Amino acid sequence: MRKYELTVILDANEEMTTKGLELVEKEFSTHQVEIIKHDDMGTRTLAYPIKKQDKGHYHYYELSADPSVIDGLSASYRLMQPIMKFLFVLKDK
Repeated sequence: MRKYELTVILDANEEMTTKGLELVEKEFSTHQVEIIKHDDMGTRTLAYPIKKQDKGHYHYYELSADPSVIDGLSASYRLMQPIMKFLFVLKDK
C-alpha cells in the first residue's frame, strides 16, 4: 500500500457536490482505498472555465491504496459528471 494525495474539483452546485462526494467515496470503498485525511476546501473561483463553470468545490484527500487501483479510479472519475477535475499525486515517504 502506498500513500497518495487526491484533489478533486466538483461542480459548485450543492446538489452536484453532494452527489460527487458520494460517487468519489463509493469508488474508494469499491477499490478498498483507505481515507487517511479528508479536507473540504470550499467553493473557489477557477482560474479558467472548466465545463462552462467558473466556480468549483474543492476536496482534498490523503489515501492509502494499492498502486494498481489508481488507474481504475482515474478511469471511473473521468466518466463521472459532477467531477470537473482531479489529480492523484504519490505522497513522499
